[in-house]
Amino acid sequence: MSNVLRTRFTEEFGVEHPIVQGGMQWVGRAELVAAVAEAGALGMITALTQPTPEDLAREIARCREMTDKPFGVNLTILPTITPPPYAEYRQAIIESGIGIVETAGSNPAEQVAAFKPAGVRVLHKCTSVRHALKAQQLGVDAVSIDGFECAGHPGEDDIPGLVLIPRAADELSIPIIASGGFADARGLVAALALGADGINMGTRFMCTTESPIHDAVKKRIAEASELETELIFRPLRNTARVASNSVSREVVAKLADGAAFDDVRELVAGARGRQVYEQGDPELGIWSAGMVQGLITDVPPVGELVERIVREAAELIRGRLGGLLGVAD
Repeated sequence: MSNVLRTRFTEEFGVEHPIVQGGMQWVGRAELVAAVAEAGALGMITALTQPTPEDLAREIARCREMTDKPFGVNLTILPTITPPPYAEYRQAIIESGIGIVETAGSNPAEQVAAFKPAGVRVLHKCTSVRHALKAQQLGVDAVSIDGFECAGHPGEDDIPGLVLIPRAADELSIPIIASGGFADARGLVAALALGADGINMGTRFMCTTESPIHDAVKKRIAEASELETELIFRPLRNTARVASNSVSREVVAKLADGAAFDDVRELVAGARGRQVYEQGDPELGIWSAGMVQGLITDVPPVGELVERIVREAAELIRGRLGGLLGVAD
């Protein structure tokens, strides 16, 4: 590929293009991650999609059979009733020789302390400048900063990327990956202009040939508009952006009426969300999708998608934007 956008992120993390496929529960599996790596972007296996640390080690090995290019692993730490054995997952990642980890969820101090001595680069995902500054202070190598548009957890500040990314760029000295609302070359060029060193795409990578979810769900994303998401758990201050369906609308209505988490627990069960991806019925449970689905209209192979974004970004920078520069008298 002739078009290459070099940034601090590509240089420091050793990837060809400044594009990351972040961790996605039930989606970040070897098939997708290997395809992203082969395309020259950075793919992430989702650690907790694998039932045990041993399964994760096997998934990493399976991905290595499909690509010899670098890829990472996402390890998200969230409050749960029975926490997974995080230390064992970390050990599996280190022993598998993974060089890049995407951390998310809580304060990454414990993660940094485990991964850095093993030579693993840490990319920490956060939703605010204050959390990004804290992560930088703790020694992460880069941050992925999630604007309000994103799928999954946008935090509670409701700051969109157009403000959040340049704010982070003003405050931080480490590379920044812009996340939330990115699907095409226009988004990549905008993120670079705002001061980011690359973009993270989740919903867009879900909608590719190699994405290991049912074709009916991909079709649903490609047909949906930017208006078809819901913010659930707002009253609980644990907001999550998910696809709008009968289940997510019921959760929103119940919580707005004063229901407690226990009253909606069955509706939001992860097992139901997994069935959406496996069986292809978008109404079976809660599943993640960002507002960016309004920009997604096709289901291309990953290689074609990455090539298109990088090529069109170069054309935008050289052509449209370059052409706006007039010569002063």
